[in-house]
Amino acid sequence: MSKEAVADIAVIGLAVMGQNLILNMDDNGFVVCAFNRTVSKVDDFLANEAKGTKIIGAHSIEEMCKSLKRPRRVMLMVKAGSAVDSFIDMIIPHLEKGDIIIDGGNSHFPDTIRRCKDLESKGFLYVGCGVSGGEEGARYGPSLMPGGTHAAWEHVRPIFQAIAAKVDGEPCCEWVGGTGAGHYVKMVHNGIEYGDMQLISETYNLMKDGLGLNHDEIGDVFDEWNKGELDSYLIEITRDIVRYKDTDGKPLVPKIRDSAGQKGTGKWTAISALDMGVPITLIGEAVFSRCLSALKDERVRASKILDGPTAKFTGDKKEFTRQLGKALYASKIISYTQGFMLLRDAAKENDWELNYGGIALMWRGGCIIRSAFLGDIRNAYQKNPNLESLLFDDFFRKALSTSHQDWRVVVSQAVLLGITVPAISTALAFYDGYRTETLPASLVQAQRDYFGAHTYELLDKPGTYVHTNWTGKGGNVISSTYIV
Repeated sequence: MSKEAVADIAVIGLAVMGQNLILNMDDNGFVVCAFNRTVSKVDDFLANEAKGTKIIGAHSIEEMCKSLKRPRRVMLMVKAGSAVDSFIDMIIPHLEKGDIIIDGGNSHFPDTIRRCKDLESKGFLYVGCGVSGGEEGARYGPSLMPGGTHAAWEHVRPIFQAIAAKVDGEPCCEWVGGTGAGHYVKMVHNGIEYGDMQLISETYNLMKDGLGLNHDEIGDVFDEWNKGELDSYLIEITRDIVRYKDTDGKPLVPKIRDSAGQKGTGKWTAISALDMGVPITLIGEAVFSRCLSALKDERVRASKILDGPTAKFTGDKKEFTRQLGKALYASKIISYTQGFMLLRDAAKENDWELNYGGIALMWRGGCIIRSAFLGDIRNAYQKNPNLESLLFDDFFRKALSTSHQDWRVVVSQAVLLGITVPAISTALAFYDGYRTETLPASLVQAQRDYFGAHTYELLDKPGTYVHTNWTGKGGNVISSTYIV
């Protein structure tokens, strides 16, 4: 194992993502030093997957750092949390000021903000980089979302943009912003991913249990959708998944236990939205839908004792699948609208200068939510970088104008059939709430003032908060309030 400074970058962590990123970097002409806490994995990797490449290995952190050209670039592909801090502590003694540490895991953005500030204070450069695309993306072109110390960008850009996915020749990788911006954008990406998956599963359920279509017929619908405005990676793989047959020739999907797992990024997105008072309702419903699915045993018992409708679908199945596609498209627009609303408020909260069109481009290829639809989002922000909401863009406004009646039919029919569509229905509720000039929140404010003297604001006196003695028995003392 060479100790000369020949490596362009080191990657720590030889699980599937780490290995595939290393091989991707090697394909693009970079010399990579591989390291793993269990050093035997380094030798196994060099003897098998990396055999015949320029990839080198190290048996210690010290040896790894000695192999790196200056400024040293070390990328961590390890489990989020304490493991990242542990490796940083081990690496630092072997680095010099100006060297770069990159965290390519799914770290929670507050941790990245903390690490970035701490390492910058010591003279190091830190990058928190969201990586999306799974195993295949890492190997052949992921979506990369780097943020942190901006001075690091010129040193990591040649590698990152070379290995990233390309759309129309443009790499799906651009600098996101300071401190934890990269991991925040990746977190929101994952939250939107939760929403997309839930929306698609609801359309599948309506076709299966509502229309009585078999899995090949459902696959045909997804195949047709993938040729139009719903063209996306998740629709494409769903088509393949529902068509897949088990060894007995029957569809595999219905045999899978209907209890969805999660690793926390969707929950983090929902919590961040609640902290800032941003109505990310669809992602929240997607997270709660996974929680509900986990109550499998309770649901089995409930199914035997709780009543529901007995109605059967009697309409035109082909027409309903068309309407279902429109409902899915409209709901998807709302999901991304909410996601970019959250990014906008997070940018204000953390003093990040986010390039929203650039983010849409980064998601346009390589990642799990990649779709043709993201090109439309990029176009919207290119036309107006300060766009307040995607719903104010003519393209998306017109798309919802031509879709919302079909959307309403789908939600109504689902309710009548007793088939749950939490994400599709909450998307419609957000749309109707967002387009309503006067909401019943005035009554909520009156109720709060009645029982808690929380005050309210009059329409004709904005900025002035008053209290009413509703019963004639109350006093004039008022309570503080939380304004979102």
